[in-house]
Amino acid sequence: MLLHIQFDSETPIYQQVKDQIIRGIALGELKLGEKLPSVRQLAADIGINLHTVNKVYNQLKSEGWVVIHRKSGVMINPHLNLNQSSEALEELDDLLKNITAESFLKGISKDEFITLVERNYDRYNMRESE
Repeated sequence: MLLHIQFDSETPIYQQVKDQIIRGIALGELKLGEKLPSVRQLAADIGINLHTVNKVYNQLKSEGWVVIHRKSGVMINPHLNLNQSSEALEELDDLLKNITAESFLKGISKDEFITLVERNYDRYNMRESE
Protein backbone atom coordinates (compact mmCIF):
# COMPACT_ATOMS: atom_id res chain seq x y z
CA MET A 1 0.00 0.00 0.00
CA LEU A 2 1.37 3.33 -1.03
CA LEU A 3 0.63 6.28 1.25
CA HIS A 4 0.31 9.76 -0.20
CA ILE A 5 0.99 12.50 2.30
CA GLN A 6 0.06 16.09 1.53
CA PHE A 7 2.51 18.08 3.61
CA ASP A 8 0.76 21.37 2.86
CA SER A 9 -2.67 20.04 3.91
CA GLU A 10 -4.53 21.37 6.94
CA THR A 11 -5.14 17.73 7.92
CA PRO A 12 -2.38 16.64 10.32
CA ILE A 13 0.09 14.12 8.91
CA TYR A 14 -0.77 11.49 11.53
CA GLN A 15 -4.46 11.75 10.58
CA GLN A 16 -3.65 11.36 6.88
CA VAL A 17 -1.63 8.21 7.56
CA LYS A 18 -4.26 6.76 9.89
CA ASP A 19 -7.11 7.48 7.45
CA GLN A 20 -5.23 5.91 4.54
CA ILE A 21 -4.50 2.74 6.50
CA ILE A 22 -8.18 2.39 7.47
CA ARG A 23 -9.21 2.98 3.85
CA GLY A 24 -6.66 0.40 2.75
CA ILE A 25 -8.27 -2.17 5.05
CA ALA A 26 -11.74 -1.32 3.77
CA LEU A 27 -10.63 -1.56 0.13
CA GLY A 28 -8.85 -4.87 0.71
CA GLU A 29 -5.46 -3.38 -0.13
CA LEU A 30 -4.41 -4.38 3.38
CA LYS A 31 -5.47 -7.89 4.38
CA LEU A 32 -6.39 -9.09 7.84
CA GLY A 33 -3.20 -10.37 9.46
CA GLU A 34 -0.94 -8.49 7.03
CA LYS A 35 2.23 -7.10 8.57
CA LEU A 36 2.77 -3.35 8.35
CA PRO A 37 6.19 -1.73 8.06
CA SER A 38 8.07 -1.03 11.26
CA VAL A 39 7.76 2.44 12.74
CA ARG A 40 11.23 3.35 11.49
CA GLN A 41 10.66 1.89 8.03
CA LEU A 42 7.33 3.64 7.44
CA ALA A 43 8.71 6.93 8.75
CA ALA A 44 11.68 6.65 6.36
CA ASP A 45 9.50 5.56 3.43
CA ILE A 46 7.20 8.57 3.61
CA GLY A 47 9.66 11.05 5.09
CA ILE A 48 8.02 11.77 8.43
CA ASN A 49 9.05 11.64 12.06
CA LEU A 50 9.02 8.19 13.64
CA HIS A 51 7.06 9.58 16.61
CA THR A 52 4.26 10.44 14.17
CA VAL A 53 4.13 6.85 12.92
CA ASN A 54 4.25 5.58 16.50
CA LYS A 55 1.26 7.81 17.33
CA VAL A 56 -0.67 6.46 14.33
CA TYR A 57 0.05 2.83 15.20
CA ASN A 58 -0.96 3.36 18.83
CA GLN A 59 -4.23 5.04 17.82
CA LEU A 60 -4.98 2.25 15.34
CA LYS A 61 -4.28 -0.28 18.09
CA SER A 62 -6.55 1.44 20.61
CA GLU A 63 -9.34 1.49 18.00
CA GLY A 64 -8.83 -2.21 17.25
CA TRP A 65 -7.60 -1.86 13.63
CA VAL A 66 -4.15 -3.31 14.31
CA VAL A 67 -2.38 -5.46 16.86
CA ILE A 68 1.15 -4.81 18.01
CA HIS A 69 3.46 -7.62 19.08
CA ARG A 70 6.82 -6.86 20.59
CA LYS A 71 8.62 -9.40 18.42
CA SER A 72 6.59 -9.58 15.21
CA GLY A 73 5.64 -5.90 14.91
CA VAL A 74 2.41 -4.31 13.75
CA MET A 75 -0.20 -6.17 11.73
CA ILE A 76 -3.77 -5.62 10.63
CA ASN A 77 -5.93 -7.17 13.33
CA PRO A 78 -6.61 -10.71 12.03
CA HIS A 79 -9.72 -10.87 14.23
CA LEU A 80 -11.08 -7.50 13.16
CA ASN A 81 -14.78 -7.45 13.80
CA LEU A 82 -16.28 -6.14 10.58
CA ASN A 83 -19.82 -6.55 11.87
CA GLN A 84 -22.08 -3.67 12.79
CA SER A 85 -22.33 -2.76 16.45
CA SER A 86 -24.38 -0.13 18.23
CA GLU A 87 -21.16 1.48 19.48
CA ALA A 88 -19.84 1.74 15.93
CA LEU A 89 -23.10 3.34 14.79
CA GLU A 90 -22.92 5.91 17.60
CA GLU A 91 -19.33 6.81 16.67
CA LEU A 92 -20.31 7.10 13.01
CA ASP A 93 -23.30 9.26 13.88
CA ASP A 94 -21.00 11.69 15.72
CA LEU A 95 -18.65 11.88 12.74
CA LEU A 96 -21.51 12.36 10.30
CA LYS A 97 -22.98 15.18 12.38
CA ASN A 98 -19.80 17.18 11.86
CA ILE A 99 -19.38 16.25 8.20
CA THR A 100 -23.03 17.03 7.48
CA ALA A 101 -22.81 20.39 9.26
CA GLU A 102 -19.68 21.35 7.30
CA SER A 103 -21.32 20.29 4.04
CA PHE A 104 -24.41 22.34 4.83
CA LEU A 105 -22.38 25.41 5.75
CA LYS A 106 -20.33 25.09 2.55
CA GLY A 107 -23.49 25.13 0.46
CA ILE A 108 -23.45 21.50 -0.61
CA SER A 109 -26.99 20.34 -1.32
CA LYS A 110 -28.50 17.28 0.30
CA ASP A 111 -28.56 15.49 -3.07
CA GLU A 112 -24.89 16.30 -3.72
CA PHE A 113 -23.97 15.14 -0.23
CA ILE A 114 -25.88 11.86 -0.58
CA THR A 115 -24.31 11.27 -3.99
CA LEU A 116 -20.84 11.70 -2.45
CA VAL A 117 -21.65 9.29 0.37
CA GLU A 118 -23.07 6.69 -2.02
CA ARG A 119 -20.11 6.94 -4.40
CA ASN A 120 -17.62 6.52 -1.57
CA TYR A 121 -19.58 3.71 0.06
CA ASP A 122 -19.87 1.88 -3.26
CA ARG A 123 -16.07 1.82 -3.58
CA TYR A 124 -15.91 -0.37 -0.49
CA ASN A 125 -19.06 -2.33 -1.27
CA MET A 126 -17.66 -3.34 -4.68
CA ARG A 127 -14.68 -4.94 -2.95
CA GLU A 128 -16.99 -7.34 -1.08
CA SER A 129 -18.64 -8.53 -4.30
CA GLU A 130 -15.30 -9.53 -5.89
